[in-house]
Amino acid sequence: MINTALCLPTPDIEALIQGRLIVALPRMFLRPGQTFALYPVDIQSQLPYEKYYRASFLPVANTAVTHQGVLLQPPQLSLVAQTEQLQLPLLVDETVQVKAWARCEFCEILDNTAPLDVLSKLTIWAKEALQEILQQRQHIFFAYLRVYQLSQPQDVSANLGQKERLGKFIGLPNSLTASEVNSVLSDNTFAIRKQQLEKRQPLLHQELQELLGALTPVNIPAAKQLEQDIQIFLGWRRPLLAASNDIDLSWIRKIAEVGNSSDGHSFEKLVRRSLLKLGFTGSKLNPEGSGGAGGMDFYCEYPYPVVGECKATKSEKVPDGTPAQLLKIGMNHLGKTQYESAVKLIVAAGELNTFAKRTATENSMNVITPKTLQKLVELQTNYKNSINLLELKECLQQAPFGIADEKVNKYIDKINQDIKLRAQLVELVKKYLENTGYERASVDALHGFVAGASIKIQPQELHYILVELASPLAGYLGRIKGEDWRRDRFYYLRDLQIS
Repeated sequence: MINTALCLPTPDIEALIQGRLIVALPRMFLRPGQTFALYPVDIQSQLPYEKYYRASFLPVANTAVTHQGVLLQPPQLSLVAQTEQLQLPLLVDETVQVKAWARCEFCEILDNTAPLDVLSKLTIWAKEALQEILQQRQHIFFAYLRVYQLSQPQDVSANLGQKERLGKFIGLPNSLTASEVNSVLSDNTFAIRKQQLEKRQPLLHQELQELLGALTPVNIPAAKQLEQDIQIFLGWRRPLLAASNDIDLSWIRKIAEVGNSSDGHSFEKLVRRSLLKLGFTGSKLNPEGSGGAGGMDFYCEYPYPVVGECKATKSEKVPDGTPAQLLKIGMNHLGKTQYESAVKLIVAAGELNTFAKRTATENSMNVITPKTLQKLVELQTNYKNSINLLELKECLQQAPFGIADEKVNKYIDKINQDIKLRAQLVELVKKYLENTGYERASVDALHGFVAGASIKIQPQELHYILVELASPLAGYLGRIKGEDWRRDRFYYLRDLQIS
């Protein structure tokens, strides 16, 4: 139970919750182990943000909100018996949301010998702001905080945290229940960040941090997704459960259902959306476009041509007309050479009759069910870019043709096994560093540890996968490049969660 709160500027708390910051500037020395809530205070009226924060952090500072007005309806008054009540105006109860609590891990006292320019680059505060604090107080308390988010934000009266209490403690009217379940940073990530700051080491990815500042005010889904991905890569936040925040899941989970219905028009749209989600592009993949009679249901142009038909069926068998139509329309629209070089794909729910099976098999067509397509798209959604379209092409170009669910499902199983292996390797890197106390590890050291976990893998293959996991697009591990592959060093950033 937490009964006190440390009053900090709203942007500072936002930075702590985002994981981009691990220190605060209290007005007094904090004891290691001391716990408290983080109470936001608006300081902009006292000091312009432009002078207090670094330029790259200003977009975040300007979007941070302290007060939330809660509208209250006062009791109605009846001035005269048996008449309408007098409607009193709404009142505004000023509150702030307390979203997190913290535990002090260490507290430094900085004097005029401190490298303020370096500390400014490693935090969110402008060098001039740190200089002014040092000049006013003769020293700066530099508190390293381990931050945990509350399971539910708590509304607290705004009158408690007057600006003169900035950097000081206040009592809370009601105790907060603190839990360590929702830690902003993992143990290992916090330890690495703390050591980096204590030793005044330069930032590893300063360009990405600058990019984050530019992304903050861009309010479109793609920008917000990139912002989150960068934060996860930098170790500033833990990843959400796989695909739990993907807005496309609502339609992806309907692919099999609609495919097993009589709504062929809607099914065509879902198939085109699915191909786009897998990474295909092409002018004939407009989800709102029309295909069907006289036109191809879909046609992918990049990274390789895929021509296909959709057949939603509720109970009837798929007739020979479906593969025959693909053959006829494909040849008419693409020409013989282009059609024969393209991958042929039919997505149909019903069982193929004898003639349809023979036509599809003899003309190198792949027929998969909506359920199999849904599994492919869900895998791509759960683990971004896990579907390698060139590998999928090899799968679809190999016999057997006709009913192709089995070979596509084998490819899906292979991808799942690859993901499982990578999740195991990330976990083993984490355990190795925790067991040894090292900050990073070589390929040879990790290979010995991995072999002890009964995973058979050659050192060079292990290195290849570790590099993949440490790429900016993955961000599960970090990598310090050496003179050759054996001199590379790897460290843990975040878990690869398997849903």
